[in-house]
Amino acid sequence: MKKGLLWFDDSAGIDLDEKVNQAACRYQEKFEAVPNVCCVHPSTIGGSGEQQVGQVRVIASPTVLRHHFFVGCEDISQEMAG
Repeated sequence: MKKGLLWFDDSAGIDLDEKVNQAACRYQEKFEAVPNVCCVHPSTIGGSGEQQVGQVRVIASPTVLRHHFFVGCEDISQEMAG
């Protein structure tokens, strides 16, 4: 991911899907591109390591702080080549 948006949301009554969707919408407004990846603290997705929210792949990363969502576009062509 070459650029991303760091989103903070510690709302108690909102589920993960809604938080990721809100972050993705803001990313799309700001960069005029649809994000496809969101990195979150491992506790956010309960140790599963990865899950899908719509078109966004949510990945656990210990480098992301709790309640933060690092959303952006992952270059799929680089991933396939590597």
